[in-house]
Amino acid sequence: MNGLLVLDKPLGITSRDALDRALKWFPRRTRMGHTGTLDPLATGILVACIGWTTRLADYVQAMPKEYVAGVRFGSRSATDDAEGPIEPVANAWMPDEGMLRTALASFVGEIPQTPPAFSAAKVVGRRAYSLARRGQDVQLEPRVVRIYAIELRRFDGISAELHVRCGKGTYIRSLARDLGEKLGCGAYLEALQRTRVGPFDEPRALSLDAPAEVAMRSLLPPAEALADLQRRMLPGEMMQRFFSGQAMPWDDDDELLSGEIALTDDAGRLRAIGEYEAATRQMKPAKVLAKTEADV
Repeated sequence: MNGLLVLDKPLGITSRDALDRALKWFPRRTRMGHTGTLDPLATGILVACIGWTTRLADYVQAMPKEYVAGVRFGSRSATDDAEGPIEPVANAWMPDEGMLRTALASFVGEIPQTPPAFSAAKVVGRRAYSLARRGQDVQLEPRVVRIYAIELRRFDGISAELHVRCGKGTYIRSLARDLGEKLGCGAYLEALQRTRVGPFDEPRALSLDAPAEVAMRSLLPPAEALADLQRRMLPGEMMQRFFSGQAMPWDDDDELLSGEIALTDDAGRLRAIGEYEAATRQMKPAKVLAKTEADV
């Protein structure tokens, strides 16, 4: 029981709740972890790693993501979304479409972003939300995130629907909050759907109400967690030395070969992840898989 499941998380439950429901499809003691938390308010794509594939979760988390976000202007929320106490902004000057489009353009690219106080970000080793729920003042440092594109799909003068493509670690709640501050009217996130994580999109998503046999047929091979990596075959005569931790000479004519590489055996099974150094033309072990972990 190793692989990936693309789940369709419904409204009103946590990501952990979604995994607990999905675990009922599998034998007891099956390992499962998710690759990017969705708040209870949010719905959509939640990629779960099953069995030893949890070792590859970081690669899925690093994939670009897409969201459809509903943003409401004229108020602020303590949680930056519709779940927190909401306070209208007195005498708020509501933006027109031109002002909104100009503001949205300023958020595209690499930008500093402060996570919401009610989030899983850590403050001195503790989750920010655990401190915020106790009424403590939470001071989080800005982080640099990347937003590839923001499309304005709808705007009625009070609410907007946005399509956002972004990188790892981007909080759409923070985007809504910061958009409202830039416009001077306040804003919060009133709805959110994640529609894609890397190659995993809505048509591949599995309802938590699906029968177990459908879930089993929907299990994707672990190698799909490395869809963003280049792939090369690890010759058999090099495999044992590589698995013992030795860097190997690697003669490859591809000038674009760089960074982490998914390495397979001659049968096409994923066996390791290597780190290629172009300067020395060597492949170093970054992560190796046991023989029992080898998969397509």
